[in-house]
Amino acid sequence: MGQNGNMAKQKLFTCTECGASHTKWSGQCDACNGWNCIQEDKPLGTGPAKKSLGGMRGAMIPLTDLAATEAPPPRTLSGVAELDRVLGGGLVKASALLVGGDPGIGKSTLLLQAAARFARNGLKVIYISGEESAGQIQMRAQRLGLTQSPVKLASATNLRDILTTLEAEKPDLAIIDSIQTMWADNVDSAPGSVSQVRASAHELTTFAKTHDMSVIMVGHVTKDGSIAGPRVVEHMVDTVLYFEGERGHQFRILRSVKNRFGPADEIGVFEMTGKGLAEVKNPSALFLSDRGPPAAGSVVFAGVEGTRPMLTEIQALVAPSPHSQSKRSVVGLDAGRLGMILAVLESRCGVPFTGLDVYLNVAGGMKINDPAADLAVAAALVSAREDAPLPPEAVVFGELSLSGALRPVVQTENRLKEAQKLGFTSAITPQQTKKVAVAGLTLRQSQDLATFVADIFGERGPESN
Repeated sequence: MGQNGNMAKQKLFTCTECGASHTKWSGQCDACNGWNCIQEDKPLGTGPAKKSLGGMRGAMIPLTDLAATEAPPPRTLSGVAELDRVLGGGLVKASALLVGGDPGIGKSTLLLQAAARFARNGLKVIYISGEESAGQIQMRAQRLGLTQSPVKLASATNLRDILTTLEAEKPDLAIIDSIQTMWADNVDSAPGSVSQVRASAHELTTFAKTHDMSVIMVGHVTKDGSIAGPRVVEHMVDTVLYFEGERGHQFRILRSVKNRFGPADEIGVFEMTGKGLAEVKNPSALFLSDRGPPAAGSVVFAGVEGTRPMLTEIQALVAPSPHSQSKRSVVGLDAGRLGMILAVLESRCGVPFTGLDVYLNVAGGMKINDPAADLAVAAALVSAREDAPLPPEAVVFGELSLSGALRPVVQTENRLKEAQKLGFTSAITPQQTKKVAVAGLTLRQSQDLATFVADIFGERGPESN
């Protein structure tokens, strides 16, 4: 008790001339021989011994003001336009990235191809796998035709050994596959646990910042699609990318969820082939390539993903329900959004869906989060219910409010230009506050959903219900 009390009450003295520390006050400093320059240090924190910062001083942090201008961070292009777009214009030096995706979606394939591209462009790249042996990675590289790329491989899970190796090798880029297999020997828990994932991600991120190195960490996802482990990992890193796609489709979407060096929600589109992932230069044309003749329930939506306008097909099917409880099935769109649109159609437009099963699908395996898809979804639902196809040369977009009003959306001109580039001649949109015109494209505008339904599908009377 007495010893702990003495430790808590222990005073520290510092020389104001040379900064030397002393355990007691004296008139003259032993280090610089200055007189009357020793002062008592006030403690940084108060509290129990060993639980507070106490009186020990740290180093001064350099401060800058808001007016200080720094050069933009240097970037390295991979040469894959879709990957560079998602990264915000290339790989930034001394940054930490987290890549998540379902098992077997192609994360390791994508990162091995990216590592090979960056290595060819002059970066020193080390690929560390905690899930596969070096022989397995070499077999994948041989299948992808990447054996001539100067990428160093390693198979390890001990974080201390990995950081020691990275410190000695001094690479420009390190790829860790995956963060759930890494373990730090100072943390008493199994690899993949919350504490291990948090500690490993923090150590790797800090190491990348202090050693001027970029690090890419792979993270497995849970059933609901989020990164397994603590969400705090996403806050530690600079960029979070999700690799999405349906198993039955050949398309893969690389989506930027967070990016400190570029626009968020940017996407890159890839196609899974026998020789790995190939970038898709014009995804809109590819998503619409399988469209057949005009069919009821099929609508082309002109959306925006990040900074890129993109056309996708929204398909709807409405059928009588054999059960007392109607079914609502959605793929590629938020189910709550569908419920809201159905409610607005029934309440504001007199289009009932009681006793009907509703199926909604976004073609090509795309996932749409753009609120401008409301009008396209409503058009597909009414078209499927009335068995009346929309004009095949028209694109649809607009946000829907609960009152049934249609709201203008952002980047209207870019959406229209993308539609015109792909051969569409008309667009169905909300009433615009400012005039937007694109050559060769006719606009059909409506103020609310009821007017839109009446203009496209005709007036509805009591017999329509």
